[in-house]
Amino acid sequence: MTDITVSSLVKSYELGKNILDGLSFTVETGERLGILGRNGCGKTTLFRILTGEIGYNEGSVSVAPGKRLGLISQIPVYPEDWTTEDVLKDAHRRLYRISDRLEELTLLLEKDQSPALLREFDRLSEDFRRLGGYDMEVDRNRVANGLQISEAMRGQLFSSLSGGERTRVNLARLILEDTDILLLDEPTNHLDLRATEWLEEYLLRFKGTVLAVSHDRYFLDKVVQRCIEIDEGKAEAYSGNYSFYVEERQRRFEEKLKRYQRDQAKIEQLTRAAEQMHLWAFMGSDKLHKRAFSMEKRIEKLQTSEKPTERKKLKVKFKERAFNGDEVLVTEGLAKSFGEKRLFSDLELTVTGGERIALIGDNGAGKSTLIKLIMHQETPDTGWLSLGPSVRTAYLPQIISFTSDSRSALDTMLYDCRCQPQEARDRLAAFGFRGEDVFTPVGALSGGEKSRLRLCMLMGADINFLILDEPTNHLDIASREWIEDALSDYGETLLFVSHDRYFIEKFASRVWLLENGRITDFRGGYADFCQWRERQAVYARSEQAEQKKKEPREPKKSKASNTGRQLERTEKEIGRLEERLAALDREAELHAADYQKLLELEAEKETLNAQLLALYEKWEALSQ
Repeated sequence: MTDITVSSLVKSYELGKNILDGLSFTVETGERLGILGRNGCGKTTLFRILTGEIGYNEGSVSVAPGKRLGLISQIPVYPEDWTTEDVLKDAHRRLYRISDRLEELTLLLEKDQSPALLREFDRLSEDFRRLGGYDMEVDRNRVANGLQISEAMRGQLFSSLSGGERTRVNLARLILEDTDILLLDEPTNHLDLRATEWLEEYLLRFKGTVLAVSHDRYFLDKVVQRCIEIDEGKAEAYSGNYSFYVEERQRRFEEKLKRYQRDQAKIEQLTRAAEQMHLWAFMGSDKLHKRAFSMEKRIEKLQTSEKPTERKKLKVKFKERAFNGDEVLVTEGLAKSFGEKRLFSDLELTVTGGERIALIGDNGAGKSTLIKLIMHQETPDTGWLSLGPSVRTAYLPQIISFTSDSRSALDTMLYDCRCQPQEARDRLAAFGFRGEDVFTPVGALSGGEKSRLRLCMLMGADINFLILDEPTNHLDIASREWIEDALSDYGETLLFVSHDRYFIEKFASRVWLLENGRITDFRGGYADFCQWRERQAVYARSEQAEQKKKEPREPKKSKASNTGRQLERTEKEIGRLEERLAALDREAELHAADYQKLLELEAEKETLNAQLLALYEKWEALSQ
């Protein structure tokens, strides 16, 4: 069954320029589809069209009847006094309405036992059970914990949350709503590794349809089954995850290039033959003219094919400074707190030349603070750290700022990097700032553009210790690959904070996990680290099981005393049931004229009598 059909879709924001130009594809029920393409190609526009937020110029879009869509990036406006908990509860608004009606019906049935009310009560009770009404609280806690929405955040006003926190809460609300079709627009942007892994596991179990726009290649590899690339306003399908897409795209490019080269060779051959035939035709053969004209028509058809072009890769390289010595960084007894919150303590770390270290951990664990301590932007509470005498650092912070927001990108390069105009333009062009882009004030740049500009500036410095705090945030896949190409040739010490597992796996030769105020120092790549962590978890579980076995057990109590207590409990239960049966008899006398009520009482008496008979048999056995 098809959930979404997009046919010949055209959307333009400017006259004569179509951002979507004949886009066509279908999505089957339960499919997990990745939407790929460079920034600005129309991915978010497509999602806004699917939800009906904006219209389109031509073509058609259809969603299967009765299917509900939910868009992560589209955060509804809630009442000002709503807390985060109110937003989460809003996902169960239908169940709360059913619950309220059931309470009303319960009060009405005390006075009126009409068949219509009884049927409505039975129907709503079944709906409440079927839709998970009894598990609402459990589901809310499970999803909130998975996406790291704390109890404190659940009590905050939703309007007071940051943009990233609102996105997380909105994602939780859509998951709780059990939406049929999830549209995920960069869902992992504000999630740390733990929350991202939780989301991946949820999506793998999700029975509905998923369309995901993401620059997280690891996420795309794990979650999506098929990819659609939007290029020049059209869709090209790839029947696999991101890794399959990369290989298949390259294969198709090479195939198109070979076809183009064959066509060019054929054009050259036919052109020479046509010219020769025209020459021979002047010697008295009109038939040769006709054959030459026929060849020229074939040449015209072959000339319509354009030469396929490959994406230009970043051709830049960090300037490196020779490192003399063994130790790049040493810390001893390092501790840092903010108020009553202790981030870490007693950190003992040593970094030597050429190491590539990934610093990972949950949001708020203190990763950026540790980086700021290394850069002497913060002061430790206790302990010390030192850099080697020949160490020259370069730092890309998470929040980018420049000396003057009113300066253009070109002027910023000229003033801050002390380079010549042509060198500045060449370096900016390598990072995607071309033409009029170089005159854009840096204050007007997007987050991703600011990161690119700052990296462009770092490229010109002589460095041997490069520190990056979330370097791939806000960057599309092409920009991430540009940075990776540049870092691949960098041979000195690298320390980076990242949630991008693809990036971590590619560069880390050592992993620092900052957790519960301590650093777990693992020497190896990210995949090896994950396997080691899993082995550690298995070992810890087996240790707990062994410990339980070794715990001294309470001495077994004598059979006689145990039997006595069982006999006492059985007698009490028999007494309780006999009292309830007597009460039912009295209640039956009061409702002698109410047939429906008598049926209910009789059914309960039958159940209790059966239980009472079993207890009599148990009492007899214990007495003997």
